[in-house]
Amino acid sequence: MGTAEVIYERVSDIVTDDIFLQLSGFVYDMQVFLKLEGLNPAGSVKLKTAVALVESLEQAGTLRPGCRVIESSSGNLGVALSVVCAANGYPLTVVTDPNATRQSVRAMQSLGTEVVEVTARDANGGYLQTRLDYIRHRLAGDPRLIWLDQYANPANPRAHRDRTAREVHRGLGTVDALFVGAGTTGTLMGCVEYFSRHSPLTRVIAVDSVGSVTFGAPPAPRYLPGLGTSRLPEIYVESDRFERILIPEADTVAMCRTVASQYGLLTGGSTGTVLAAVRRLAPTLPTGSRIAAISPDLGDKYLDTVYDDSWVLEHYTDSTLTGGGELAGLAHSTAG
Repeated sequence: MGTAEVIYERVSDIVTDDIFLQLSGFVYDMQVFLKLEGLNPAGSVKLKTAVALVESLEQAGTLRPGCRVIESSSGNLGVALSVVCAANGYPLTVVTDPNATRQSVRAMQSLGTEVVEVTARDANGGYLQTRLDYIRHRLAGDPRLIWLDQYANPANPRAHRDRTAREVHRGLGTVDALFVGAGTTGTLMGCVEYFSRHSPLTRVIAVDSVGSVTFGAPPAPRYLPGLGTSRLPEIYVESDRFERILIPEADTVAMCRTVASQYGLLTGGSTGTVLAAVRRLAPTLPTGSRIAAISPDLGDKYLDTVYDDSWVLEHYTDSTLTGGGELAGLAHSTAG
């Protein structure tokens, strides 16, 4: 056997935490490095979260052989947990909603996961509280059922402090700005903690979708999974150690399509949102800045949504399309 082979004992160990793509010319006179998290077997940054959540409850003695696991997810964590739980022998139930992509649901089911879709919107127009209410209902009736609770479990941000943020710093050295999407805010909170301690001059910029309530903005319907919440996660801590920006979903779609056509990379919706924020805030950074952006997943799960013309025109009105550059062109060509 040659020395180049790398052999793993568990699929969940294949994290591929050290791959960056430089987006040459993305911002004039600045370097932009995209940290690609979608190249592991679970297809997203959430593999690190899933491993950390399961291990934290195993170490606490809460999760033992014979237990069942339940969690709420709009897609990526559900797939990652399906990988981890299948490998560790835990039956898994994932509670999701209509925004989860068909590919994510099929992936979970193919790994043996029970997928439950709730369809009633909560008081803020999303589905998160409805998903959590369903979980609490199930917990009350099954003492063997264990909720990992990614929204409150400190293992979530800890995983990204110790792995994601550390790898950005180790791989790129000092960067002037780090752009991180905010979903459950686990990746964000971990990065904020790490960079505040080890690289305090780096601007950490939290990126969320218009319609999410995390940063205190009013709720509104959202159609893409990943970023955004209709309920404030318990692990989120407001502070002056990071900045906040909201990006409309139409801009997310336009950016995904731009990156695909100009760089040959199919990105997921969260990545499009983060890169749209990079373009928006680049003028506030000094010339020659080095920018890191975290790409949570790739675009294979979004072919029926972000990259489907009919779906885009169905979900975004003419007024939102006209603000999105490439989407405006899509609306014009379709109408013609």
